[in-house]
Amino acid sequence: MNRVALITGATRGIGRSIAMQLGKSGYIVVVNGTKQVLIDEVVREIRQAGGEALGYAANVADPVAVTAMVDEVIARYGRIEVLIANAGILQDQKCQRMTDEQWKTVLDVHLNGTYYSIQRVLPHMRETGGDILLMTSAAGLAGSVGQVNYSAAKAGILGMMWTLAAELKRDQIRVNAISPAALTDMTRPIIDHLREKHASRNEPLPDFWRIGDPEDIASFVTALLRESDADLTGEIFAVNGSKVTKWEKPAPAFSENSIEAFFAAWHLQKGSE
Repeated sequence: MNRVALITGATRGIGRSIAMQLGKSGYIVVVNGTKQVLIDEVVREIRQAGGEALGYAANVADPVAVTAMVDEVIARYGRIEVLIANAGILQDQKCQRMTDEQWKTVLDVHLNGTYYSIQRVLPHMRETGGDILLMTSAAGLAGSVGQVNYSAAKAGILGMMWTLAAELKRDQIRVNAISPAALTDMTRPIIDHLREKHASRNEPLPDFWRIGDPEDIASFVTALLRESDADLTGEIFAVNGSKVTKWEKPAPAFSENSIEAFFAAWHLQKGSE
């Protein structure tokens, strides 16, 4: 049987590209979003390309809506073997000026929405095994000025991923995270601003900000799902164009047996950098 893949935030950008590519690769694709007209458009394109797709409008920040969505998918297909938690929004602001609503909204969609999706799918995925792919970001790996809400959510997703990778391995469920770099509706304003900023200084855009396309992320996701190694879990993959980088889980840098020795080592290390 073809695997059933539920993709949240699948109507634009990376989510849409993943939905289209998995549809062409023989998956039954469940297209999630919040706008029915956009959902219907992606479902129609998948079907026109010869694939099978179902659309469902639900805000992943609403646990009741997520429960109803998963229940409908199970009623229709009886299983969900792949969950790709991709839904996300941006509400960028420096911390001092950030409103409580901006903080809460971003965490609700990225962090809580990811949790609700996983928690509702798990009882069914445990019967078949499967893959859970979570979307993190360079902001979650290293921080990002003006994105304290987004950075916190994406870092939280990593903690979720490491915990669940260990927790679910016995159930043949792999849990991995992808840190994508792609030009989308979310990232384009940032890239355009940086291009203008560097152009005004007659400087080239740094290589760090030269990013690939959503289709590159979709190609990696498709290849990752094809890999059958049960040990391929608990990993972070940064994908930018054709370049794939594996990030390591944080590990202790150094330790000393007294406070004085610790700060002496700290200053010594800082001086050597």
